[in-house]
Parts: sequence; structure tokens; C-alpha cells
Amino acid sequence: MESLEKKLGYRFRDRALLGEALNHSSYANEHRGGLGSNERLEFLGDSVLGFVSAEYLFREHPDLPEGDLTRMRASLVCGQSLYEVARELELGSYLKLGRGEEAGGGRERQSILADATEAVFAAVYLDGGIQPVRELIARVLLSQAPAAEERRDYKTTLQEVVQRRSGQVLTYHMLSQSGPDHNKTFLFEVRLNDESVGCGEGHSKKEAEQAAARDALEKMG
Repeated sequence: MESLEKKLGYRFRDRALLGEALNHSSYANEHRGGLGSNERLEFLGDSVLGFVSAEYLFREHPDLPEGDLTRMRASLVCGQSLYEVARELELGSYLKLGRGEEAGGGRERQSILADATEAVFAAVYLDGGIQPVRELIARVLLSQAPAAEERRDYKTTLQEVVQRRSGQVLTYHMLSQSGPDHNKTFLFEVRLNDESVGCGEGHSKKEAEQAAARDALEKMG
């Protein structure tokens, strides 16, 4: 508990809250008798994170419209971002897991670590109020805003742009793939009404499609 508190930069008055945040449901199910899992804290932590991140973006970007703020918040608080926070805090080593989840590699599972991160945020909020959790979230997550922006869903953004005019059809086409099976590179093209508007490559088809959409958005200005 003490080493995790140092990483969080917060000392709990009620360490039972932190303990509960680290209890996965698989562990709670194996240890009946009033032991709670972190699911309720995860529920609260999701709302706390949503508020703190919305407040941060609202203050930091006074000129951005609601749609851009919503997309930025989504990229900041997505499962991948929370997983990266958990990895940075080495949260997996503190979790209490059931035997099956332990054997199945639960300490490294993205969904488990992301949920536990939200639960820890809730525990800090319940123990110390909004200011300590605001400071914690700002330090471990919101300071990573530029990196999160790199994970933007360019395909969705491009779709929103072209749908401003009716009758627009976007399609993605693979132009080529190269490299060995364990390290392939895919080249994709995005077409608007069957006319090429962008190209991009990546190590997965999804990544290449995102790169093509980003290229199209940049060309459209």
C-alpha cells in the first residue's frame, strides 16, 4: 500500500478504500464474507474521470467547439490511455486476482488494468475529495493529451466531414501488403465517390485505414 501511495502521490486516510480498488471480482468471488470487488468504485471513477477531464479541456481549449472537446476527451479517457496509466503505476502488481484470472495473465489484461485505474481514481476521490483526484488525474493522464490526440479516430472524423454534404460515399481499399507475417506493412487508399483522396500505411489494416483517413483530412485542410 505504501509503495503504491508514493506512486500516486497521495496518502490515504482510509486505506480500506485503496484495498477495495485493487480487489478484482474474481478475487472477491473466491473470498466470500463481505469482501467487495472494485466494480462499484470503477463505476464512480468513470464519472469522476469524465468530469475532471471535461473541466480540464474546457479550461485549456477555450476556443474549441463541443464536438472537438468531446473527441479529445474520448481519446484521453479511452481504455488504452487508462491501461498505459496502470502500466506506468505498475498497478498490476498490486491487484488481488482469483486463481483462474491469475493463471490467465490477468495482471497484464488491458480491461482489468483500465478498470482498476478508474477504481483507484474513485478511491482517492472518496478519501480526499475532488482536489487530490484532480491533481492525480492531471499528472498521470491529462499531461499526456498530445499523445492521446495521436490516437484520434480519423476515420470517424473524415466521415463526419464528408457527411456535411449529401450523397457522399467513402470506401477504403488495400493497395498492397509487404513484409513477413510477423511484421507486415499494409498500404490503404481512401476514396470519396470513387476518387482517391488519401493514402496511408500501417502494420495492421486498421492502422493503415486510419493513416489514409488522416492523409485525406490533411489534404482537405
